[in-house]
Amino acid sequence: MTDMTGITSVTSAKHLLPLAVEQKSADVTDWAARLGWVVGLLLFIALVYWLMRQGWKWRGALQSALPELPTAPETTGPAVLPVLVGRYHGSTTAGQWLDRIVAHGLGSRSRVELTLTDAGLDVVRPGADDFFVPADQLREARLDKGIAGKVLAEGGLLVVTWEHGGTLLDSGFRSDRSADHPAWVEAINSMNHLITTEGPAR
Repeated sequence: MTDMTGITSVTSAKHLLPLAVEQKSADVTDWAARLGWVVGLLLFIALVYWLMRQGWKWRGALQSALPELPTAPETTGPAVLPVLVGRYHGSTTAGQWLDRIVAHGLGSRSRVELTLTDAGLDVVRPGADDFFVPADQLREARLDKGIAGKVLAEGGLLVVTWEHGGTLLDSGFRSDRSADHPAWVEAINSMNHLITTEGPAR
């Protein structure tokens, strides 16, 4: 008498074996697809990064006529205000908050220490190029909320307008203590060489 249970078990095993092989093959195919997506995504990110760098270089080349930034003199005199410690958010063409200036390192965001004296504004940037704005090149200061594509709370940015190589620039700074901003605006705008009645020419 035939053992039907054994035959059924063998038959079921024969049917299950191809299914198991097929399932394993499907799993391998899924991993290959996922790996392809990951590689594609990484290549896309690399392409975007390369295009951004090329755009940055192109913008720097267009701004190559901008002279080298002045450095602080050996003697600047006493500070008008306590040193402002915070962040430098970038520089743009004056009045054009998206027209970023990248020449001479002005496009690099960084930590910053600002010192205002009768000689001018000393901008010290750890990890980036320092620069100095002589007093006769300062034009005005104001509170704003955005510069070089960076948007902050209303009045959260100290923007200093200055002239360099015949071009008016806006540079944006944010103190670690934003309550310090109004005092800096008042101090820069009240310096006796500034035209505060009519404002800077744009």
